[in-house]
Amino acid sequence: MRIGELAAQTGVSVRSLRYYEEQGLLTSDRSASGQRHYTADKIERVRFIQRMYAAGLSSGTVSEVLPCVESPSEETSDAALERMTRERDRLSEHIADLIRTRDALDALIATNREHRRSLRV
Repeated sequence: MRIGELAAQTGVSVRSLRYYEEQGLLTSDRSASGQRHYTADKIERVRFIQRMYAAGLSSGTVSEVLPCVESPSEETSDAALERMTRERDRLSEHIADLIRTRDALDALIATNREHRRSLRV
């Protein structure tokens, strides 16, 4: 199938599919005229990539996890689990930072409200 067909079947833009190829996440065969052609198994591959992106993983992280799908083994599974765990830990730390930032902003808002009340008196 051509790139437009893959895009239609997966709900992913043609531009995104080209990006996936640039990042080494997706491969295609090329016709003599340079058109991309994909096999039917690429539909599931694109859907898998989309699930990874929806989980907040970067293209670099996705490329580290893909060997678990391409060549399933205990080793690749362990490596994927380790990588996803590190990514989750990174996200948890980022969430904690955001919560601290929100709490600091809440304190500033409370101070501002108190100041505004004192102006009315």
